[in-house]
Amino acid sequence: MFKGRFAGKVMVVTGAGQGIGAGVAVRAAAEGASVLLVDRSEIVGAVADRIVAAGGIAATALCDLETAAGAQEAMSAATATYGRIDILINNVGGAIRMRPFAEFEPDQIDAEIRRSLMPTLYCCHAVLPVMLAQRSGTIVNVSSNATRGIRRVPYSAAKGGINGLTQSLAMEYAESGIRVVATAPGGTEAPPRQVPRNAEGDSAREQAWMAEAVAQVTDSTFLKRYGTLDEQIAPILFLASDEAGYITGSILPVAGGDLG
Repeated sequence: MFKGRFAGKVMVVTGAGQGIGAGVAVRAAAEGASVLLVDRSEIVGAVADRIVAAGGIAATALCDLETAAGAQEAMSAATATYGRIDILINNVGGAIRMRPFAEFEPDQIDAEIRRSLMPTLYCCHAVLPVMLAQRSGTIVNVSSNATRGIRRVPYSAAKGGINGLTQSLAMEYAESGIRVVATAPGGTEAPPRQVPRNAEGDSAREQAWMAEAVAQVTDSTFLKRYGTLDEQIAPILFLASDEAGYITGSILPVAGGDLG
């Protein structure tokens, strides 16, 4: 914890209802940020309540970030509430299904790309006018080391897209005072999701495919274990902070040695 590290900063955190996003929002607020927590589930309200109860500043926006309109609604809510956006944490994403690529249906492929690429792409696009007007801003994209992995090729493609977006956007807008960076988390231990990624549930066959993916993720790390939520949150907040002021266009693997 770095008291006052984000004092005076406005931070938007997407996918803030649970997991990494919730943890980033809670810790950033404890370090002085005024936070807008964005999610499409009402569970995000409980995270905001926790922040306020601890003396932090937080507001929420319920938006579907798989649409351009939803991303614009989120950024408009931030500027209406706080007047500016200093930091955007793009955290929405996650594999819906894990199966061999040959077993994916075309609509399932589309759904994976919509879930794990489009929210980041749309939010970057929506926040740019605000940051350009300020001549400053930092965007931290949460990618994945699963750009190399089994049983989730569409998700891997989406996260590879985020890596390309991060590097290209950083190059294009550096002269405007905007930094764009990313972390690439590996497997992460987290409490059971309150909102499941696959609302249809997993069949026994899909559970077996998922177990294969989990084994591959663990075996690919030097440390032979999953990371903790805190081990993912800390690098995100470092990259978001002024301490990382000379870092842009970089993708930081946070995966126990597996570079993806």
